[in-house]
Amino acid sequence: MPAIIDKTRTSAAGLRAFFRISDLWHLSVEEQKKLLGLDSDSTLHKWKKDPQSARPDKDKLDRLSYLLGIYKDLQILFSDKESADNWVRHANQSPVFGGRSALDVMCQGHIINLHQVREYLSRARGI
Repeated sequence: MPAIIDKTRTSAAGLRAFFRISDLWHLSVEEQKKLLGLDSDSTLHKWKKDPQSARPDKDKLDRLSYLLGIYKDLQILFSDKESADNWVRHANQSPVFGGRSALDVMCQGHIINLHQVREYLSRARGI
């Protein structure tokens, strides 16, 4: 029998992980909102205070998935955790980034930008 996915628990766990990553990446409130595709400070703060009550839509869940994957890829690619966490803020000369940082690209606000960074890192990992 296939496992039943509890979306509430899954989204709460994803949000808790996102807010831990936000701390490691030193993300501002504005950067967090851009990455999650949120317009409202109050929604962000509510989700941070009580992730269990959050009901993110498919777009937000997809964004969380990309962000968690990006974090995982960086942890695999860099042996030093500080370097992995700092990578998102460093300018990158790859055509994907055009001299901008991965965070600059991801904060453009479109889910495709998260996809581009994830694909870049997946290729760097050889997958």
